[in-house]
Amino acid sequence: MRMTRRIAVRLASLMFFAATLHAHAEPVRINRGHDPFFQISKAIDHCPIPLGPLETEQEWLDDSHYRIERGNSCWIEGRCRLSNGYLYDTEIADAVQRRLTNINYATHWREQSTLWLTLQRRFIYVQGCVAPGFDKQAFLTELGKTADVERVIDDTTNNPNAAQLPYKTLADPDKPVLDPGN
Repeated sequence: MRMTRRIAVRLASLMFFAATLHAHAEPVRINRGHDPFFQISKAIDHCPIPLGPLETEQEWLDDSHYRIERGNSCWIEGRCRLSNGYLYDTEIADAVQRRLTNINYATHWREQSTLWLTLQRRFIYVQGCVAPGFDKQAFLTELGKTADVERVIDDTTNNPNAAQLPYKTLADPDKPVLDPGN
């Protein structure tokens, strides 16, 4: 009988500990909008990984109305052939891969950057690190010539160790950003 009580007390303690850990755990961040997000280069060491389109359920809910308005605005304004700007993103992701191969010969972006792309409603967000002296403007301009792309947003840095970056990172998603391109 005494042994059973001891086991019950330990079990209750473990359950309390598990509940406390769960209550203090970080909210789960996932790509709820299924926005294309992928790394395209790896030349610069220690470049912080962007958060990209990963968000908590609460962030998703907070942004949902705005996301619907942004997605439908190009259709309402007569600037899109599809009914929602987000419907282009998968096609653009495929086209970007082909375009990147062609523009590497002119810009040498692979050898001078560690970059990730996020595609949302015909916008390309370029996040990561570029080498000092890299002709970023030429790269962004060429990337913007991809079919159906409306805008390319530059959220890059040439200092991976900067105190603040122009994009949110996977390691510290709540840290404020420095002058984001969007």
